[in-house]
Amino acid sequence: MKITFCLITLNEQENLDRCLRSCVELADEICIVDSGSTDGTEATARKYGARWEVRDWPGYVIQKNRVIDLATHEWVFSLDADEELSADLQTEIRQWKQHAAPTAVAGYSVPRCVPYEGRWIRHGDWYPDRLVRLFRRKAARFAGGKVHERLEINGRVVPLQGELHHYSFRDSRDHWERAQKYARLWAETQAEAGRTVYPWTPHLRGGFRWFRGYLLKRGFLDGRQGWRIASICAREVFYKYLLLRQINRNHVKG
Repeated sequence: MKITFCLITLNEQENLDRCLRSCVELADEICIVDSGSTDGTEATARKYGARWEVRDWPGYVIQKNRVIDLATHEWVFSLDADEELSADLQTEIRQWKQHAAPTAVAGYSVPRCVPYEGRWIRHGDWYPDRLVRLFRRKAARFAGGKVHERLEINGRVVPLQGELHHYSFRDSRDHWERAQKYARLWAETQAEAGRTVYPWTPHLRGGFRWFRGYLLKRGFLDGRQGWRIASICAREVFYKYLLLRQINRNHVKG
């Protein structure tokens, strides 16, 4: 079984070496679509023999579908530059490559695990965060809005057990800064779709997000990091619904 590893990048020199080092021995092909990096991203990609193409940024969905279209093998592994395959996942995929996948299977999901301020997070809303990353190229496409794209797949999905490590945030400050960015993109997407919310929605949604992540999903077992994650995630949810309400109100006034 041959696999094309597919990535999109923009100034990912800091992350890309770790990412490609974890998959290069498994990859029969590496395809990267970049949107104008000005650091050493291209040099790192070429060091690992990646096929490199530069395209203007149209949004996550279109760019991820573009790189999938470059793949020449039936099976694709969609990977973000700030991720790496754990040793267990590498072993699992190496074994998988030795046998033909059942015809009915369209893809495989993997659990993602995040290191956060010195601790691997294995509770709360962030774990296991299963996503389909290995799939038949012709059986799946990305869809969604400006943020939080999703993979739509036609066929059976089988779970793998090895973890995908996700180095998503440098610290809680970086977490909150990016949360605000994602909240704005989400609110804009929802407003464009015509969605409206009530005055109490931000409070209810934000409060439930904290309750679910910290208590129902036992985020408290991750110590102070679990508290911080639950709190920032709740703030993000509150903020995105607040922004959506503000956009709705401005539209009415306009």
